[in-house]
Amino acid sequence: MKNYNKLPETNLKLWKGLALFAGIFSFIICFLIIVNFVQINRIDPVNVETVNALVQRLHENPEDLALREQIRELDLLARKAYFTTQWQIRTGGYLLVAGIALLILSLQMIISARPKNPIPSAQAPENYLFTQKNARKWISAGGISMVAIALLLAFLTHNKLGNNLSDASKPNQITENEEVVEIPVAEISDSIKADQIVNEVSVLDNQIITTAQDSSQNTVKTQSPADIPAEKPASISKVDDFPSDDELRRNFPFFRGFDGLGIAFQKNIPTDWDGATGRNILWKIKIPLPGFNSPIVWGDRVFLTGASNNKKEVYCIEASSGKILWTVEVKDIPGSPGTSPKVTDDTGHAAPGMATDGQRVYAIFSNGDIIALDFAGKQVWVKNLGVPKNHYGHSSSLIIFRNKLIVQYDQGAGGQVMALSVSTGDILWSTPRKVKISWASPILISNAGRTEIVLVADPNVAGYDPETGVELWSIKGVIGEVGPSPAFDDGVVFVTNDYSKLLAIKVGEKPEVLWESDEYLSDVPSPVAASGLLFLVTSYGAVACYDAITGNKFWEHEFDEGFYSSPMIVENRVYLVNKKGVTHIFKADKEFVAIADPEIGEKSVCTPAFSNGKIYLRTQTSLFCIGS
Repeated sequence: MKNYNKLPETNLKLWKGLALFAGIFSFIICFLIIVNFVQINRIDPVNVETVNALVQRLHENPEDLALREQIRELDLLARKAYFTTQWQIRTGGYLLVAGIALLILSLQMIISARPKNPIPSAQAPENYLFTQKNARKWISAGGISMVAIALLLAFLTHNKLGNNLSDASKPNQITENEEVVEIPVAEISDSIKADQIVNEVSVLDNQIITTAQDSSQNTVKTQSPADIPAEKPASISKVDDFPSDDELRRNFPFFRGFDGLGIAFQKNIPTDWDGATGRNILWKIKIPLPGFNSPIVWGDRVFLTGASNNKKEVYCIEASSGKILWTVEVKDIPGSPGTSPKVTDDTGHAAPGMATDGQRVYAIFSNGDIIALDFAGKQVWVKNLGVPKNHYGHSSSLIIFRNKLIVQYDQGAGGQVMALSVSTGDILWSTPRKVKISWASPILISNAGRTEIVLVADPNVAGYDPETGVELWSIKGVIGEVGPSPAFDDGVVFVTNDYSKLLAIKVGEKPEVLWESDEYLSDVPSPVAASGLLFLVTSYGAVACYDAITGNKFWEHEFDEGFYSSPMIVENRVYLVNKKGVTHIFKADKEFVAIADPEIGEKSVCTPAFSNGKIYLRTQTSLFCIGS
C-alpha cells in the first residue's frame, strides 16, 4: 500500500514555481556580486590616482582655489560612489540570503509531498537512485559553493573599498623637508546609506565628519574634536606671511595681549579718567549683543563678539572714532546645532576672546562655531568643531602661533588641543588630553630657545610643541574646575585654582615644582608675572604679590570689591578692573603703592586692551575708549 503525504496539486505547483524563482533569483544575485568584484578590481571606484595627481598639482600651486574645489568635488563623487557600492553589496547580501532561504523552504515543501516509501518504476535503470542522489549532491554542492564565493567576494569588496578610500585620505609619501597641502577627508563607516552622506560631504572643507549608528537608525553625526584620535602632524605651504613678534607687541592681538601673558608693551597709557563726567573718555558705543570676551586691537581696528541664544555676531570698530565699521552675523554653519547649548549667565555664548594676525580675525562661540574674517568683514572660512560638553559654557580664548590658530577644547567628552590653518581652517594637528573641563586659555612661552603652548586643566599643567602638537612635558598638581589661565616669567609657569593650589613650576623636559601655596587662590582672574614678581588676584577682592622664584609673599591688599577681570602690567603698573568698573592702578613692585582708582561708571568683568596710548574697556553693554 502506498503511503503518500501529498499537498494539494495547486499548492505543489506554487511551491515548485517559488523554488524555480528563488533559484534563478539567487543565481542572478550571485552573478552580480561576482561581476561587482571583477569590476572593482579593474576600475578603482574612488579615483585614488586622479585625486593624488590633483593633490600633487595643488602642492605646486597652493593658491589655486579652483583646483582645491575640484579636488573636493572629486572627493564628493568618490564618497557617493563608495556608499552606493556599499549599499548595493549590503542589499545584495540580504537579498541573496532571502533567496536561499525561500529556495530551501520551497524544496522542503516539495520533498514533503513525495511518498515516504517510494517504489521504483520497473522501467527505471538499476542505478536510478544512485544517479539521482549524486545529481542532487552535485547540484547542491555547486549552488552552495557559488553562494559561498559570492558572499566571500562581497566581503573582499567591502574591505577593498574601505582600504582604498582610507588610502585616498592620506597624502603621498613625502620627504622630510617637503611641504604638503592636506585635504581633509572624512572618516567613514559602512553603517550609513549613500543618500545620507551626499548632503553631508559638502561640508568636508569646514568640519570633520564621522558616521555612527545608534540603536534605531543610521545617522550622520558631527564628531567632536575631543573624540578624534591624534593625527599625524601635517605642514602646509606658506601662502601667508605671519606677523613678527615686534608687530604683535605693538598691537593687542589676543586675550591678555602678546602671547596671552598679561603684559602690554604700550606707552603713554592714561591713569586718570571718569565715566560720569567724560574726562579722558574719547568715545563710548553700545555693543548690540552681550558678551564677556575682552577686546583685541590691531592698528585702527578693535574687534569684539556678541551672542544670544539665537544670534552670534562679530564686530569691527574704528579705534579712532568708535564707529562700527561692519557687523557679521555668524549663521548657517554646516554642522552647527539647531539650538544653542545651555550656558550660565556668568559665561554666556560669547565668552572666548578673539585673535588676529593682522590679516584676519578669528572668533569662536559657545556652540563650537568658529569663523575667520578678513579686515573688510569678508568670510575666509567657517566651520563647527562640535558642541562643547560644558555645563558653564565654552570660554577658552584663541591664540595664534605663526600660521596656526590654537584652540584649547577641554570639555566633558575629553580634552583636546588643536591647530587650525589660519588661511583654510583645516586641522593641521590635534592632540587628545586626559583632563577634565577647563575654562582657562592657552599661553605661548619661550623656553630654552623654543616656543611652547602651555595649558592647564585638572589634573595637569602641560607644554606642547605648537608646530606638531607633541606634548613636551606634563606635571600634575591642579584640581577642580580650572578657570584662571597660566602666567609665565623667566622659565617658570604659574598656575592656580580655587580649592587647589598656587604652583610655581620650573618648566623643561623634567618639570619641577619650585614652590606652592594655598593662602590666596583664584577661581576666575588669571595671575600675571614679570621681573621676578607674581601678582595673584582673587574674585573676592584680595591681591597678593610674591617673589616668583622663592614664593615669599611681599605684600597683600584687600579691596572693597571682587574681580573677574585679569590684571595687566603696563609701563611697570598693574591695571586691575573690579566688578563695578573701578580700575585699581598700582605699582608692579615689592611694596604696594596705589596710583589711582578711576571709575568707568558701568559694571565690567572684562580685561582691558591697550594700544596706541589708549585703553579699550568693555562693560556689560558698552565699549569705552580711554585716552588723554
